[in-house]
Amino acid sequence: MQTITTSAHIEPDTRFRVTPFPDSCDPFVSLRVKGDFVEVVLIAPSGTSQALRNLAAAAIEAAEALDAMTSDAAGGDRHGSPELAL
Repeated sequence: MQTITTSAHIEPDTRFRVTPFPDSCDPFVSLRVKGDFVEVVLIAPSGTSQALRNLAAAAIEAAEALDAMTSDAAGGDRHGSPELAL
């Protein structure tokens, strides 16, 4: 990945779109993550499908962590995060 650092909040209505560009010499896909005021586009050229799979796996891990924190805040097990400690 080339270097850029940015931050945006994912909202429940965040939209995602994958667009393939099947050029015979340089095929790639774009992955768009779009909100009302921010749009992030990742360009994935040929040979980077594993990096996309790793991104998907990291997103699933993040969602599971968020679900666990939400469950903890709702009265489940509260050990772990100092922000959730009583």
